[in-house]
Amino acid sequence: MYNPSVSGGTANSIAGSRLFVYEVEGLRQNAKTDQADYPIRRSGSVFITVPYNRMNQEMQRITRMGGQIVSIRPIDGDAPDQSAMSKAESKPAQAGKGSKPMTQAKAKTDIPVNIYRPKDPFVGKCLSNQELVAEGGVGTVRHLTFDLSEGDLRYLEGQSIGVIPDGTDEKGKPHKLRLYSIASTRHGDHVDDKTVSLCVRQLEYKHPETGEEVKGVCSTFLCNLEPGADVKITGPVGKEMLLPEDPNANVIMLATGTGIAPFRAYLWRMFKEAERKANPDYDFKGFSWLIFGIPKTPNILYKEELEEIQSQYPDQFRLTYAISREQQNAEGGRMYIQHRVAEKIEELWQMVQKENTHTYICGLKGMEDGIDAAFKAEAGKHGVDWTEYQRAMKKAGRWHVETY
Repeated sequence: MYNPSVSGGTANSIAGSRLFVYEVEGLRQNAKTDQADYPIRRSGSVFITVPYNRMNQEMQRITRMGGQIVSIRPIDGDAPDQSAMSKAESKPAQAGKGSKPMTQAKAKTDIPVNIYRPKDPFVGKCLSNQELVAEGGVGTVRHLTFDLSEGDLRYLEGQSIGVIPDGTDEKGKPHKLRLYSIASTRHGDHVDDKTVSLCVRQLEYKHPETGEEVKGVCSTFLCNLEPGADVKITGPVGKEMLLPEDPNANVIMLATGTGIAPFRAYLWRMFKEAERKANPDYDFKGFSWLIFGIPKTPNILYKEELEEIQSQYPDQFRLTYAISREQQNAEGGRMYIQHRVAEKIEELWQMVQKENTHTYICGLKGMEDGIDAAFKAEAGKHGVDWTEYQRAMKKAGRWHVETY
């Protein structure tokens, strides 16, 4: 899954300005600022690229919106900005020579982060590139597996890697990397610690001014990649979506489209026989529930894998689809994931009240408000302030969001 909201901002186009990255937590996390309609992510860390001449204004804006600046880091103008693109990575990025981050967040040394950086990426090879959308589906989504055997790239379920596509941009400079959520466990699809896999949708859209069809640079590069071709990889990054180590945890997974990527990794780690043998210290005993939003049945990514797990572990895994173009919600409109959540909210509310339940949201940002509304309504029935309750879950590390 690719997160375009963190792949570079308009500030990067301001010529001659020195750029800084603000890592911010808590935006729109209070009653006053939640009344505002700011089009920004509402959970986890947000990375904002700011030119030098707007630093004070941006600090004031963040404060007004209830945010807290965790760190400020200068960007090395000679390299793609991986620190700004990290979706939930709290380790300070390396600044230019002689400079230090103004504020440093604590880094967890047991989580692999930035083993390979943009200036010195790992060059792996594509082992396979398979179509995931069945006949009659919408668009194209590919499952790609890369060989890591010649390097030292290690990662955990829920992390992301960067991919630097071949070629140059319109200015003749190398393309900047894009981040994609990893779709395989730490042992890889072959369970040999030598591969990493991605789930990539071909990005296509109409240019808002010219109407011309535009294809995403990196997604096109990856979707057309031939087995045996080289690919430049950076990372890994990310701490927001890590799977809890507790094998007795309950895991709620709410996904749209390629947001399924980290959840595939979770489910393989929990249930796949070869994975279970490879992880003697992790024997999943909890309950997991995936609610998956897709446009059409042929767009159910990893359908056979998911339904096989459901069949083999009916007491531990529940699979629910929200198929927008084929199913109707209670009002007779299209069935989106937020409608399915509202439909199942009594059961979900019972689950999230358990201290060992973790909730993960991954995919399109648009589903967040509907999910919040469903929980708010149900919590209110029991005299609970959902905003405060959700804030407590975030603080306890039980509410995880990665949307774009």
